[in-house]
Amino acid sequence: MSMPEPLQSDAFQPDPIREEVGALNERVDRLLDIVHRLQEENRSLRLSQEQLASERAGLMARNEQARSRVEAMIQRLKALEHSG
Repeated sequence: MSMPEPLQSDAFQPDPIREEVGALNERVDRLLDIVHRLQEENRSLRLSQEQLASERAGLMARNEQARSRVEAMIQRLKALEHSG
């Protein structure tokens, strides 16, 4: 005895498991896109953070140099004041 062939109308019936797998595939694809976008954004933010930290260090060094020069000028002015 052979197995009966599926009716023609059954061929067009949606398979709930296939629909669910398809929906899950779409969700996974969207999540992968989000992960890749976030990885790129994270890389960009880390680079910006490094650049800002470097810039801050440079500004702090320049500020310290300026403070030292101002203190030296004040000392010279005080010395001139006392000698004059």
